[in-house]
Amino acid sequence: MSVRNAPAADAQGASKSLAGDSSIVPVRADIMKAVPTVPVVLDLAETHGQAVPAVPLVPDLAETHGQAVPAVPLVPDLAETHGQAVPAVPVVPDLAGVSGHVLDRVETFLSRFIAYPTDHARVAHVLWIAHAHVADVFDNTPRLAVLSPEPGSGKTRVLEISECLVPRPVVTVNATPSYVFRKIGDPEGLPTLLMDEVDAIFNSRKADSNEDLRGILNSGYRRGAYVGRAAVVGKGVVTEEWPSFAPVALAGLGNLPDTLMTRSVIIRMKRRRSGERVEPYRERVERAVAEALREELADWCESIREVLGSNYPELPEGIEDRDADIWEPLIAIADAAGGEWPSRGRGAAVFLTEESHARPVTLGVRLLADIRVVLAGRDRISSAELVEGLRTLEGAPWDSLKGEPLDTRGLARMLDKYDVKPTKIRLGSITVQGYTLAGFWDAFERYAPHVTLPDPEQPEQPEHIAPGTAPRSGTAGTGGTVAAA
Repeated sequence: MSVRNAPAADAQGASKSLAGDSSIVPVRADIMKAVPTVPVVLDLAETHGQAVPAVPLVPDLAETHGQAVPAVPLVPDLAETHGQAVPAVPVVPDLAGVSGHVLDRVETFLSRFIAYPTDHARVAHVLWIAHAHVADVFDNTPRLAVLSPEPGSGKTRVLEISECLVPRPVVTVNATPSYVFRKIGDPEGLPTLLMDEVDAIFNSRKADSNEDLRGILNSGYRRGAYVGRAAVVGKGVVTEEWPSFAPVALAGLGNLPDTLMTRSVIIRMKRRRSGERVEPYRERVERAVAEALREELADWCESIREVLGSNYPELPEGIEDRDADIWEPLIAIADAAGGEWPSRGRGAAVFLTEESHARPVTLGVRLLADIRVVLAGRDRISSAELVEGLRTLEGAPWDSLKGEPLDTRGLARMLDKYDVKPTKIRLGSITVQGYTLAGFWDAFERYAPHVTLPDPEQPEQPEHIAPGTAPRSGTAGTGGTVAAA
């Protein structure tokens, strides 16, 4: 029997008619006093004659012993909670026990779900997330490149967790250039772009068709950059400028285009070992905690805005030029946090920079590094022998470049941009086309500075090079050694 908003007399009549039924438990006065004044009775037979309050809807008042239930939050199961109120914003035990700076709590939250390859990678991720809240303060905003050799290494998870912590996140997959620059130009505020599966965008087959997107991501690394477009308005054509400056995180397999790699903090994710454990991430469960953490982080970043805008951090030795542009915002955040963060931030900068340099970022730099290996112990080499040496290097790409092996003409073409050209050299009693160590000296110094160069006092010095600066080719077999770093 159901009664909805019945008059008092009708309700009393219904109670009397039920009183003769022995299966119905009489209404207790103390329970009725705890019920709000506007009850909505769904089924008196099922509630044992007790009125059910309209807000909140209590599953079974008999199990709560007549205790009033708080209106907010709704309790899923009062029997299991013994009538206790559940907090509206749950506190994760891991974060509840973390004292100190908000960056410490962000790091703890990230560590629950992400298996980082190194501690330095985790520190860099924390600082990058924080910098996104005040990116407009800095001259540059580094791209965060989350890469791995194989799927299932946690790249997408890094973007998922970042989405909960960065300001105005925009998650995209295979986005078009027009979508990207319109999102960046959103009048609501500067977004944070989180681009997944970028290997599908920048692979060799699609690279040419996505040059516009790469241009936007490259230019948006520096504050004040714009994308120019022509638009038809009525019967005329007008020019438009769209801002391209915004924080961007990219995740994908392999590597990114060279121009993006040099603008990125690179985290190379790996699959977890059998003994590595992380918690499963469920957005609907963790969102409330993440949002509270994001608000706390945003408030702190806003409080240090003036400090960040007026100070330039001291960077570690070896962090210069483009690397300095990348790491300056993150180290400034670390310095503002204090504690161990300044030293940890600088440690991450040195480690990840050295790691990125250990992997040649362009095919040309890889070529110079491999020539260094082939030339070890020699001061000259024929073009044919150099090509053969390159093609036999284990793990090198020279035996199959776009399906074809490197030849002498391809080698000359690749080296031409470094001002290294083949010349006639004498090997024993014959003269052939080849290269000299002296011819590579300038390219090694500028693009492969970590090379161990030969003793310059051994070979004869050319007239146009200052003594002690670079060796000149002597007779065959008399040159120094170029060792691989």
